[in-house]
Amino acid sequence: MLPLPELLTELVRLPSVNPMGRTDLDPAILYETRVTAFLEERFRELGCPYFRQPVAPGRDNIIATYTPPTPPTVHWLWEAHQDTVPVDGMTIDPFAATIDNGQLYGRGACDVKAGIAVMLAAFARLVQEQPPGSAQVTLAFTVDEEHGGLGIQELMKSGLRADCAIVAEPTGFNIVNAHKGVARWILQTTGRACHSSQPEEGVNAIYRMARLIRAIEDYSARLRQGPADPLVGPRTISIGRIQGGVSPNTVPDFCCVDIDRRLLPGETITTATAELQAFLQAQPDVDFPFELMCSSAGCLPLSPQLSAAWVPRLGRAINAVIGSYAVQAVPFGTDAAWIAEAGIPALIFGPGDIAQAHTKDEWIELAHLAPAAEILFRLAGPEL
Repeated sequence: MLPLPELLTELVRLPSVNPMGRTDLDPAILYETRVTAFLEERFRELGCPYFRQPVAPGRDNIIATYTPPTPPTVHWLWEAHQDTVPVDGMTIDPFAATIDNGQLYGRGACDVKAGIAVMLAAFARLVQEQPPGSAQVTLAFTVDEEHGGLGIQELMKSGLRADCAIVAEPTGFNIVNAHKGVARWILQTTGRACHSSQPEEGVNAIYRMARLIRAIEDYSARLRQGPADPLVGPRTISIGRIQGGVSPNTVPDFCCVDIDRRLLPGETITTATAELQAFLQAQPDVDFPFELMCSSAGCLPLSPQLSAAWVPRLGRAINAVIGSYAVQAVPFGTDAAWIAEAGIPALIFGPGDIAQAHTKDEWIELAHLAPAAEILFRLAGPEL
């Protein structure tokens, strides 16, 4: 197995961009195929059992298993996603994996190829050393986390079960046990196109959308003023992208926006959709049809109750390596929620800081890699 810095370098150099519903991206950098092939080669080198699980055309989960030499008392699932967000607006070469002043730069370096690297390194050490008293570990690298969660949902549908899961995300060595969920929609208005020299002959879909956008801004304020969850905070909503029209001299007959709504534990995508639909329809100046469509499977919220008994065990492994940790909730969503929905307690842990994820110069401290791998190895070893 490659040393950790080289392993992460190779992973970052392999594009695995999730198009997230877009059709304007370079096909040469899309999807997880290159990363999956790289991981498969590592599992072949280790000689451990593994298989690929097709999820969508050209997109496979890859799952490997470590079985210890003595009967295990614990079965861990370690999971990380292979995909990254797009690279628009980056100020560095997204796939150069440049190292400067102890930091490795590139798309996915922080979210979450560093997590892949440390999980793979700890798993390889288990396979090679076979420590007596160690746990069974299923290592799963999934697809499509950044958009719809298709990979983790397919993995859970397969019937895979474990005592507890660790999901790799940049937590700064802290334990995350709760987070918000995500609902994503496309809101669309239509109109009637005509020449812009006679706009009164048409119906401007962008003007219609402007009324809905003002209403969503009001709705956002209402959400933030409502009851907040004591761990993850208030409900939020945000418009992230707008598209409409074909030219400046044509009255547009369509407009659409992408909406991101963060859910609290106890909320569902279905109830959030119905609530927004009813709010928009009730606006006095919305006297025209519109369509609100889910654009992805979204992400469920994660509550802390199911995983509570496992926090001290992960905490002991962290303390043994770096001496301290915090247990916290976060506003972003992860695959852990789908794992918990299947009845498996799930905690989120990994190297790096979420502040560096998805940024124009994404990076991670290389010094974070070895301690994170050591923590995972100890977690799977004889109980501390």
